[in-house]
This record gives sequence, structure tokens and C-alpha cells, in this order.
Amino acid sequence: MTLFMSALPPEQMREMRKTAQQAARPAASLADRWEALHEQAAELAALAQLAPEQSATKSNELAAHLHHAQDWQRELAWQGIEDIGAMMQPGLAALKVITSRGMDANAPALALWREFYSAREGVLDMLVTDRRANPRS
Repeated sequence: MTLFMSALPPEQMREMRKTAQQAARPAASLADRWEALHEQAAELAALAQLAPEQSATKSNELAAHLHHAQDWQRELAWQGIEDIGAMMQPGLAALKVITSRGMDANAPALALWREFYSAREGVLDMLVTDRRANPRS
């Protein structure tokens, strides 16, 4: 009998199992994850000295878009949201270290904000194909 051991740490394996379980019910999970990302984005905006967003797409709007999306769009949205999270978590942690040392985090926070914004727009554009014709207000 051959035993296989994972090269990944247990914490990462738990997170991967959690993600796989959430993928079984993508619309609700994606909407929850989307909302969590926007909470992180609000924190990031403050570090970048930006005004809070007024019309960010909320999780219920994302859920409506997902309801009308095709399977391939849902899968890409899931991956896009996971990728955004993978960028935001270490980025915010690094920014908090910078500020805890009394350094100015404005420029790196603004760079991360731009990456977040661009990635978020990519997810939304992929889900809502007529978005360019009818942009959000």
C-alpha cells in the first residue's frame, strides 16, 4: 500500500477543501466572497486615501448576474474572485506592516487598489456582456 502525502501545509489544504465545498453552491458562495472582498477594498481605499465607493456592485447584484450567467462564466467568476482574494490578503497584510512601522503606505495602497479595481472590472465585464453598452451608475 502506497501512502501519498501532500506537499502543502495543513492550513492550505483546509482552505482548498473549504473552497471546493463552496464551489458546490457557487452563486451564494461567490456573492459572500464578493462582499468580503469589498470589505477588504474599503479598508484598502482608506489606506490609499481614496473616498469610499458609492456604487460598487453588491453581492445581491452579483448573484443576479450569476443567475443569468452560463456555466463557463460562473467558473471564470469563481476563479477571478479567488485570484482577487489571493492578491488582496497578502497585499493588505503588507500594507498594515508598512503603516505599523510609521511609513507612508499611500503609493503601494494605491497600486494595489488599481489592481483590485481592474480585476473586479474584468470579472464584471465577463459576467455582464452588455455592461459596456449599459454601464452601472
